[in-house]
Amino acid sequence: MSVITWFRRSPAERTAPGETPARSGWRRAAAPVTTVLAGLLVLVALVAPADLERFTPGAFLRIPVEGLFGVVLVLVLPPRLRRTAAVAGGAGLGLLLVVKIMDIGFDTVLYRPFDLVLDWPLLGPAVNYVDVTVGRIASIGVVVAAVALVVGLIVLTTLAVLRLTRVVVGHRTASTRAVALLAVAWITLAVPGVPISTGGATEFVHDHARAVKAGLNDREAFAAEAAVDAFRDTPGSELLTGLRGKDVVLAFVESYGRDALEHPEIAPRVTAALDAGGAELRAAGFASRSAFLTSPTAGGGSWLAQATLLSGLWIDNQQRYRTLVASDRLSLPGAFGRADWRSVGVVPGITQAWPEGEYFDYEKIYASADLGYRGPRFGYATMPDQYTLSAFQQRERSTPGHAPVMAAIPLLSSHAPWSPIPEPLDWEAVGDGSAYGSMVSGDEPPEAIFGREPSGVRADYAKSVEYAVNTLVSYVRDHGDDDLVLVFLGDHQPAQVVTGADAGRDVPITIVAKDPAVLDRVAAWGWDDGLKPGGRAPVWRMDSFRDRFLTAFGPAAPTPSASPDH
Repeated sequence: MSVITWFRRSPAERTAPGETPARSGWRRAAAPVTTVLAGLLVLVALVAPADLERFTPGAFLRIPVEGLFGVVLVLVLPPRLRRTAAVAGGAGLGLLLVVKIMDIGFDTVLYRPFDLVLDWPLLGPAVNYVDVTVGRIASIGVVVAAVALVVGLIVLTTLAVLRLTRVVVGHRTASTRAVALLAVAWITLAVPGVPISTGGATEFVHDHARAVKAGLNDREAFAAEAAVDAFRDTPGSELLTGLRGKDVVLAFVESYGRDALEHPEIAPRVTAALDAGGAELRAAGFASRSAFLTSPTAGGGSWLAQATLLSGLWIDNQQRYRTLVASDRLSLPGAFGRADWRSVGVVPGITQAWPEGEYFDYEKIYASADLGYRGPRFGYATMPDQYTLSAFQQRERSTPGHAPVMAAIPLLSSHAPWSPIPEPLDWEAVGDGSAYGSMVSGDEPPEAIFGREPSGVRADYAKSVEYAVNTLVSYVRDHGDDDLVLVFLGDHQPAQVVTGADAGRDVPITIVAKDPAVLDRVAAWGWDDGLKPGGRAPVWRMDSFRDRFLTAFGPAAPTPSASPDH
């Protein structure tokens, strides 16, 4: 007899011909246990929260009204329709449980539920992350385990509902009385502090249905937003006149979020690096201003944040991203190119073909293979931040009298899992990166994030951001001059294992320059002095930066409001 056949038997079923009394007795004893387990599985599918923060014993002390309706349906349907409804309902419960698990995973990493329309493309980068940080075998294992989990849950919930259906039909009177009693409790009873009645599964499905509708309608909404562009037809002679002759470096610091400056376990190390770096740059003649931007994403999806800042549009899902990169929307690098800068993208994280890069109008794209790195990987990062900046310096800024260059550079060393971290080198010693091979941590696999103590993860995160900040300060100190303008910002907050629950989406942004005229242009922004924005520094939406930046450095007097967006 198969496991499935055994699982589906009810307590009332008789001993099979030839079955021994001992075996029959064991099955009779196990049958009630199986029925209870089936009931628990259905209960969990109906009432389990889709958020780990609400995953408490009290969350399960509820009467799922959907279950009561299910029992009534079983009692009134004829046998053939009853079985069909049980199979459909069981499979639906399995899918409901799968989506709840997806919601928990997305909320843990990205601070939001799984979007059934827009989030499927994000699963590929997730598998790639496991491949890079743990290994190919692990990534294959994750995919296999995920498929097995989905199929297994659907099969188990279907079998559970079939078994409960037979139990209900076999005990009609008792089932009818139980439903009536629970229905009265659901309608009238309330226990202080314990919400015993709930339509949670219905609400959950309704919320996701609304999200699906919003996702399907989002394309039209985005098209309307993208149609508005104040700089679409601005000639190059009227763009960025306040930065003529300057090299402008726009550096995205991976996972550099507001919590890096305010979380009590992280801030001391990072703010000390910012304070020391600010003092060092002031001694070298540089000044800086800082504030916050609100990112469209959190915990991951760096490319969405980068596209948001560079396009001036809110890119918070893959559908918007794909629509954007297929459009002719003026990007910030495109504006620099139109104004006769050499516009380059230095993207060490790109290890495959990147056709989307054409949208950004870079004159040259330096992907990972183009940067000539000969050292080991450190965690997810294909190369240390210092090497990335060194390679950019050698290829674009080292030639005397070079044309002004604008570079967008997403840095990777502070990417999860934040371990191991490279050691800083003298810039002359960076070379082709082979010097990193002597570092003991260079060839070690990164430690897993989940399963570790959060305090240890936060300590590693703080070290990685400190390294990124120190590297940028060192670059400005050693390679900066009157014609260098550095804008560096975070792309998004780190995962909730670092920030904890209810973290916002703000990221710091800083502009550094030696020429006082550059910072005079942004004086109306009201940003805080130094590399570290204070708690009351202005906060803008990230998609507002492109227009504010182009306005501030255009031929007209700067007009952006100094007040924060929220």
